[in-house]
Amino acid sequence: MTHHRGRWRRWFKSTSNRTFIVYPIVIVAVEWLLHRGRLPLVPWCAPLLAWGYLQYRLAGGYRLASGGGGPGMSVPPERLVTTGPYRFTRNPMYLGHLIFLLGLALTFKSWLGGALLVFHLFWFHRRALDDEAQLRRLFGESYAGYAARVKRWIPGVL
Repeated sequence: MTHHRGRWRRWFKSTSNRTFIVYPIVIVAVEWLLHRGRLPLVPWCAPLLAWGYLQYRLAGGYRLASGGGGPGMSVPPERLVTTGPYRFTRNPMYLGHLIFLLGLALTFKSWLGGALLVFHLFWFHRRALDDEAQLRRLFGESYAGYAARVKRWIPGVL
């Protein structure tokens, strides 16, 4: 029993499992219940869901292939990655999460989805700052130069 509880705890601890599996299930269930079996849907916002997920997956795959290390910062990259999606933004994976959450809130007209997005804007920003401190320690001036050239979130803006 304890083994299964630990496995579930680890599964729920994964940010990607929560963003791309748990949150959509919860949002759809809540909105379906609030609207008495009718799910509000804004189809033109749905592409944000695909965009966010694909950006997360493709940037993550690129980072693993180019930088080594593990999928998260608990096993940091062995090499600084400044090409591919990382030439436009320092955090394309986190940005993918946020784009997906925006899509979730808009596609289902969900206040809960909007609240999750706002919470995660702050949460991912804090996480990005922590990651950057770790990357500065690992890569020194190379990372400092990269950070000076490439914006944290939105290419050329923020």
